[in-house]
Amino acid sequence: MDDIDPRRLIPRTNDLLALPAVREARTRLSERVVNDLVRQFQEQARRGELGPGQVQPALLAAVAERKATTLRPVLNATGVIVHTNLGRAPLSAAAVEALVTASGYVDVELDLADGSRSRRGAGTRAALLAACPAAEDALVVNNGAAALVLATTALAAGREVVVSRGELVEIGAGFRLTDLMESTGARLREVGTTNRTHLHDYAGALGPDTGCVLKVHPSNFRVDGFTSAVSLQELSPLAAANGIPLVADLGSGLLAPDPYLPQEPDVATALASGADVVIASGDKLLGGPQAGLLLGRKEVITRLARHPLARAVRADKLALAALEATVAGEPPPVVQALHADAGQLRRRTERLAQELGVPVVAHDGRVGGGGAPGFPLPGWALRLPEGLARLLRTGDPAVLPRVHDGSCLIDLRCVPPTDDDRILDAVRQALASLEVAGAGRAG
Repeated sequence: MDDIDPRRLIPRTNDLLALPAVREARTRLSERVVNDLVRQFQEQARRGELGPGQVQPALLAAVAERKATTLRPVLNATGVIVHTNLGRAPLSAAAVEALVTASGYVDVELDLADGSRSRRGAGTRAALLAACPAAEDALVVNNGAAALVLATTALAAGREVVVSRGELVEIGAGFRLTDLMESTGARLREVGTTNRTHLHDYAGALGPDTGCVLKVHPSNFRVDGFTSAVSLQELSPLAAANGIPLVADLGSGLLAPDPYLPQEPDVATALASGADVVIASGDKLLGGPQAGLLLGRKEVITRLARHPLARAVRADKLALAALEATVAGEPPPVVQALHADAGQLRRRTERLAQELGVPVVAHDGRVGGGGAPGFPLPGWALRLPEGLARLLRTGDPAVLPRVHDGSCLIDLRCVPPTDDDRILDAVRQALASLEVAGAGRAG
């Protein structure tokens, strides 16, 4: 008698779909996702990669772990507060609650009193103006780059943007501000040199074809030595005398001065110095969702808001809700991490070090996201073997450490104190796995 083809023993689709755990998974996952998982393990069995008896256990494990999103929560143990690869600013509890509220039907563009259409995101605008009284009006778009594109398009499409050569920067992922602005149809009129620009350089460039003057705060780098730049206070009278809007792109998102970051520009000071429009990001030092903020003179903001491009780059209801809650609610995680008490950080770190039997080393955190480049945030870190880094990144929970000078460093600045024990458990698991792997190689 011929042997039975093992492929005939592979569980049938209907039998697998009828399993209780699979039926439960179909209440939180789409039919397509569940059916694809079933076919995936059946195909693996047909190719001989799984035994027929392994199909059901593999499927049950997969549906138990599968979520509707592939994004995984990560504990940020790098000491970098605004970590672009981790989605920049983590939201406050108030912002998360606002997101949930806004996920349904909300009055984002409706006056409930009389049933008429209202100005979109009026509550967010009011919150921004209350937090930054120097601004006459505010507009929110979907990110900082969009804010710059909108301002350039509305003020200078087909005309010139006067900007210092030393401020033509490249931002994340290879995007250059020059490319962004030129994509709007504006022409760049570069003045000065890489390291030195003077007021007379701007004065000589202004003319009937000038659409706006742009000041860009450098991100991710500093220029030291033989340098010269023109301040907003110096530029403002010149631009005003020529009837030309002065735009300041600050990037990092501080609405007001922060004594912890004395060199970082803020919106209120830029407006007080004479800028007509200030551009900032919502998901950096402000600590909110991804958004581009435009604050300034009412006449200019109205001009931007009425441009057709404003519709294409407008923020959605989720970003508007989270941004309003960030500004009006408790200090967000970014602000808490920036102002973290060094003594408390050391005590938390030393407690974990004692539990694990590892050393504590001084470690400087960073703002990240282009904010305060080169400015150290003194703190402390656990020093672990470098080989633990990958195990921590791929563990549960996922922990992102900093790898530096042959060590794996765990900095608790951006880790909520309530997650300290999760860090402790994750490191213990990684150490145990490293020991097992070492014993295996030795054997």
